[in-house]
Amino acid sequence: MKMKFLALLFAALLLAGGCAERPELASSAADVSSAQTSAGASSAEASSEEASSPESADPASGAADASSQEGDPSSAAQTSGTPTQTGGALAESPRAEDSFFDDAVFIGDSVSLKLNLYVTKCRQSSNPTLLGKAQFLTAGSMGSGNALQPVSDDSIHPLYNGEKLSLADSVAASGAKKVYIMLGMNDLAVYGVDGAAANMETLLKGILEKTPDAQIFVQTATPLVKAKNIEANKLNNANMRLYNEKLAEVCKNNGWYLVDVSSAVQDSEGNLNASYCSDPDDMGIHFTDEGCNVWIDYLYTHVPQ
Repeated sequence: MKMKFLALLFAALLLAGGCAERPELASSAADVSSAQTSAGASSAEASSEEASSPESADPASGAADASSQEGDPSSAAQTSGTPTQTGGALAESPRAEDSFFDDAVFIGDSVSLKLNLYVTKCRQSSNPTLLGKAQFLTAGSMGSGNALQPVSDDSIHPLYNGEKLSLADSVAASGAKKVYIMLGMNDLAVYGVDGAAANMETLLKGILEKTPDAQIFVQTATPLVKAKNIEANKLNNANMRLYNEKLAEVCKNNGWYLVDVSSAVQDSEGNLNASYCSDPDDMGIHFTDEGCNVWIDYLYTHVPQ
C-alpha cells in the first residue's frame, strides 16, 4: 500500500513539472511571434479591435495568441507564419501595424520622392512610427530603363548612405525584405507600354538575384490630372492604364504582389484627383500631403493575408 502511495506521489510530481514547463515554451513562441514582421503576423494582429489604427495596435497580441496554444511550437508558426496569398493583386485587408513596414524599402521617382519627404516630416513631428522603419530609394526622373544602366557620375540612381549604387546593391545593403516599387512615369514615352513593363520585370529580377528572399510589391503608376491628360502625348492616362495592366500580368507570372495605388487616388474619370495634386499647372503628377495620406492609408489596408 505504501509503495502504491509513493508511486502515485511520484507521478503527481512529474505532472506538476510538465505544467511548469509550458509557460517557458509559450514565452519562446511569443518571442518568435513578436520578432517576426511577416505579413501573416501583421494581418493576424491587425484583425483585433485594438488594431484599428497603427497607433492603437497592441504589439503583444501576437504573444497572447501564441501563449494560448499551450506551448505547442507549431502554434508559433501559425501565429507568425507565411501568408496564404503569395502573389497577385492585393485586396483590402485589416489594417497592418507600423511594424509590418520595418523591413520595407520604397523605390520610386519624384512621385515617391514626395512620399519620402512627407513620411520624413511626419516622423520628425507628429507620427514617429509612420510606415514603421521603412527606408526609401528615390530619385527624380528615375525609371526602370535608366535604373538598369551602369552606375556612373551621370546616371540616375538614388544614393544609399551617401553612395550611388545600383538598385540591386542598394536593396541588398539596406537589408530590406519587402520591396515596394513604383516606376513608369519616365519610361512610357521612351520605351512604350510593353518596353516599360519588360524593364520593370528585368529590374526586379536583378534585385532578387542579390536579395532572393525579398517580397516584391509592385505599386501601379498613378495617373495625371485631367488638364495634363493629353492623348497626343505618350504619357497619358490611357497608356498608364495599359501599363498597369501589363504590370498585373508581370506580377501574376512571377508571384509578386500588385498594390493598386492608382485606384485609390483617381477620380471617377480615371484622372488624378485634383485635390491630391500639388502641381496641376505644371506636370500634374505630384502629390499633396492629402494625397500622400490616402496613398499611405491604402498601403496599410492592402497587405497579404
